[in-house]
Amino acid sequence: REFESKIRFYSGDDPLDVWDRYIKWTEQTFPQGGKESNLPALLERAVKALNEQKQYYKDPRYLNVWLKFGNYCNEPLDLYSYLHSQEIGTTLALLYITWAEVLEARGSFKKADLILQEGLQRKAEPLDRLQSHHRQFQTRVSRQTVLGLEETPDEEETGLLGAVEPQRTSLADLKGRGKKKVKAPISRVGDALRATNQTRSFQTPASQQLSSNPGFAVFDENSASGPEVPVLTPQPWTAPPAPRAKENELSAGPWNSGRRPRSSVNSGPEVSYPLPNFTPYVEESAQ
Repeated sequence: REFESKIRFYSGDDPLDVWDRYIKWTEQTFPQGGKESNLPALLERAVKALNEQKQYYKDPRYLNVWLKFGNYCNEPLDLYSYLHSQEIGTTLALLYITWAEVLEARGSFKKADLILQEGLQRKAEPLDRLQSHHRQFQTRVSRQTVLGLEETPDEEETGLLGAVEPQRTSLADLKGRGKKKVKAPISRVGDALRATNQTRSFQTPASQQLSSNPGFAVFDENSASGPEVPVLTPQPWTAPPAPRAKENELSAGPWNSGRRPRSSVNSGPEVSYPLPNFTPYVEESAQ
């Protein structure tokens, strides 16, 4: 609120000073930025309030406000072109350095070099800083060029070198834990690999011959003459299957014609039982 009141009722010769201190205070109070800082809106207000005040065109503070505002623009290159066309900050090295950094990040190395060279021709201040940045830029570009050549070798060199000979894998990493045994994988190189391939080539025709003569006929519905499909006929059981044993199952037998005797508790008329129709066997010694 203090800065807002100063901006509203300012009557001095340097309104940029209030805006500059207001922006720095916001950056220090909200270092992470965010919506609470409201920094983009503040920068936009400062740019509009100080627009067309040519006494600030060569002022580093005014250029710094424009460049900070460009960080929040969708296309900062358009903003740099506008500053260049309006001669805002063209005598300052910061404009050319910031412009070239954005171009370099996008891979436009030639345009970035042209921007830096224009700043050197205009002797933008501080000149030593601009010269140092230009040398560092050339070093980075030359290094990237050399790395690019190393990553993409010429076809002639590739043809002369040929295929790279495979190297045997080291067995130093095969370490077992506890009582477990670790088996080393078979890794053949050089002549051993050629011998293995030759052995496989000799074995291949034999295996093909064996596989070409199967021990069964394959049915083909399109062929007119071919092996007939056998028809399965039902066969009778040679012996009936044994029944599965069951618990509490009584064997079948004839029904008994006699009656169950009653209990002796209930007294009643005696019931005559029929005599058996067979003679019981009695041993001679018992007589």
